[in-house]
Amino acid sequence: MQHPHNCNDYEKIHSRRDFLTKFGMGLGAISLASLVNPLGANNVPQTQVQSAVERAMGKGLVPRAKRVIYLFQSGAPSQQDLFDYKPLLRKMHGQELPASVRKGQRLTGMTSGQGSLPLAGSTFNFKQYGQSGKWLSDRLPHLAEVADDICWVQSMYTEAINHDPAVMFFQTGSQFPGRPSMGAWASYGLGSLNENFPSFVVLLSRGSNGGAQPLYPRSWGSAFLPSQHQGVQFRAGQDPVLYLNNPSGITTAARRNQLDRLRELQELQRAESQDPEIDARIAQYEMAFRMQASVPDLMEEKEPDYIYDLYGPESRTPGTYAANCLLARRLAEKDVRFIQLYHRGWDAHGNCPRVVTNQARDTDQASAALIKDLKQRGLLEDTLVIWGGEFGRTAYSQGKLTINNYGRDHHPRAFSMWMAGAGMKPGLVYGKTDDFSYNIVENPVHVHDFQATVLHQLGIDHEALTFKHQGRRFRLTDVHGTVVKGLLS
Repeated sequence: MQHPHNCNDYEKIHSRRDFLTKFGMGLGAISLASLVNPLGANNVPQTQVQSAVERAMGKGLVPRAKRVIYLFQSGAPSQQDLFDYKPLLRKMHGQELPASVRKGQRLTGMTSGQGSLPLAGSTFNFKQYGQSGKWLSDRLPHLAEVADDICWVQSMYTEAINHDPAVMFFQTGSQFPGRPSMGAWASYGLGSLNENFPSFVVLLSRGSNGGAQPLYPRSWGSAFLPSQHQGVQFRAGQDPVLYLNNPSGITTAARRNQLDRLRELQELQRAESQDPEIDARIAQYEMAFRMQASVPDLMEEKEPDYIYDLYGPESRTPGTYAANCLLARRLAEKDVRFIQLYHRGWDAHGNCPRVVTNQARDTDQASAALIKDLKQRGLLEDTLVIWGGEFGRTAYSQGKLTINNYGRDHHPRAFSMWMAGAGMKPGLVYGKTDDFSYNIVENPVHVHDFQATVLHQLGIDHEALTFKHQGRRFRLTDVHGTVVKGLLS
């Protein structure tokens, strides 16, 4: 056989298709392997994929969480009115925010033009609960009952000061659109635990305050990760997943036959084009077919009356926060990897006491019930529950201040959130803010630190879980983040 001496000679002897099909089994086999191991979905040789998996899982790192339920409180809850008790703030109600406290920090355009920044003490009463002695507002009587099961983080901070960038930062690790969400990263890195359900499910609810900040699907998108890792939104009503049910007149048997014939055509196309995306498309069709049985069964499942009573009366109304918390428990039982609840309505620029009261009424009982329910079923041990918003609220009033009414603007420099289960230290109150909940004075926790800690509990080294895109290896925590070991039991 004559050996080629240059590229032109080689092309005369072997076509591009010959090379792809005869050398290393071709791209089709590689893409098929990617369905078994999602980390191979970037056409990386399997030896490199295995190394990437080993790095991402962390040598000797034992996962404490099999799944995550993230109760995201969109609009930003007021920490001073819920979790961060500040008696001096109430004592100084109406006085000007000291310059030594503000330290020239950035304000939003909504209050930067105010002639005064009067301090606003909370109108709510606080008490200590549990052996941990956690101070909680009287708006949270149900969470008070599980205070010792929760790991309270008082010292969160972020750089984002407006809603959409701040939400994106928590969900994707970047203030700018175009990055994969945390749930997509978890799906990509760990895969699915149940072939009949998506590994990443999204639930939305709206608070009783009416208008709310918008949420965009990019918050649960997969961006440049393979598309099967994006969040699948479950909606209230007869069609929880859009376009999932068969059209009128189409039986399950007919759909099965259609998918079989479609698979045959796609496999022919794959052999011709060597396009790895065809295998992903086949896998998504098959998942949709399995979900036609699994999702309706899940949504129609009935609970004993005592469970509905535990979550509250709204748990019987699909689409409410309480109903979504109960649905999240069912999804956890089905081993869905990442369950994301978004609850809107926390934005409190005016009439903050009313907003907080309404939102707490919507969320307090169901959030506590979820912890109790998971615990009594033995699921809290390996389910990480997270509750928190995109930033905090100011110690000073936005707009007119009275004895019992005030507004609070956005505040990124200090706020609270909580986590429970899956190796988080129960009853711990971590971090500390100053007397105004304006600056952190002890154990600050950045957004990237939070993300690194969540991945760590899933058994993933946040620095090793990467995806190469446009010549750069991206990760959820960008080039930052430290696991907060002080939060872990």
